[in-house]
Amino acid sequence: MTSTEPPAHPLEQVLFEVKRTIVGQDVLLERMAVALVADGHLLVEGVPGLAKTLAVRSLAAAIDGSFQRVQFTPDLVPADLVGTRVYHQQSGEFRTELGPVFANLLLADEINRAPAKVQSALLEVMQEHQVTIGRETFKVPEPFLVMATENPIESEGTYPLPEAQVDRFMMKVVVDYPTQSEEQAIVERALRPPEPPQPTVTTDDLVAMRARARQVYVDPAVVDYAVRLVAVTRSPGTAGLGELERYVTYGASPRASIALVTGARALAFLRGREYVLPHDLSELALDVLRHRLVLSYEALADDVDADTIITRVLGAVRAPDVVLRNR
Repeated sequence: MTSTEPPAHPLEQVLFEVKRTIVGQDVLLERMAVALVADGHLLVEGVPGLAKTLAVRSLAAAIDGSFQRVQFTPDLVPADLVGTRVYHQQSGEFRTELGPVFANLLLADEINRAPAKVQSALLEVMQEHQVTIGRETFKVPEPFLVMATENPIESEGTYPLPEAQVDRFMMKVVVDYPTQSEEQAIVERALRPPEPPQPTVTTDDLVAMRARARQVYVDPAVVDYAVRLVAVTRSPGTAGLGELERYVTYGASPRASIALVTGARALAFLRGREYVLPHDLSELALDVLRHRLVLSYEALADDVDADTIITRVLGAVRAPDVVLRNR
């Protein structure tokens, strides 16, 4: 008899390959997969040495995609990122040399160390998936994912990211130290030659997965739940959280509502479901909302962070009872 078990999800095979190299970081890896399927970008915060670079490099290898890493520094200029026109003396003409953003996965390391001109150049490619050099416009390869890192323990020589750019990151994932058993496994793997991840899907396969993920059903009640969650971040008093009003200067934008729903749809797709549950939204809420809240000085003085406020909002906003029906 032949097996009738359904095959494993293709992206599960991708994550399995990545985990041959990366120990732990399950949440980061899953959020990277969600961003790939949902056509979003990731902002990752964590101290040095937590394998953030290795994670995105391994993911690029597992999807047979191109990978580029740019170390952001104060002397970086836009041409170092997107490319420029170079004069060739022999031919007497200018030729366009494309920069490192032309890759499937771009790692922007310590993104907050680059000045505003570089940030604005990255903003266009993140939003439009294209670069303008001179009078020409060039499309970046698809799929395209920017994974940017920030170091939370250093502030000297850094530039705060513009709110407009931060808002274009679909999620912000906070990476913590590994557990003691995970760190032991990390050290043991470092003592032997690494096994590079093997490609399990192609970039064309990934584009096809995005199309299938868009067919995942989202109940109107789930959309309403996302909108209500985001609305309460702007006016906590409407959900009985009046004591939080003084801590929030600006709440999340409508992009947060979109990111909650599209991210939840991608998460449901990754887990083999054809429908979104309210739990998918609440599971992604911290990652989607934490970087979109602008907190007041009172929040800083009282040691109240965005995660605390979002957790209170999740507890105050009632999730809908979604009744699943055959479509």
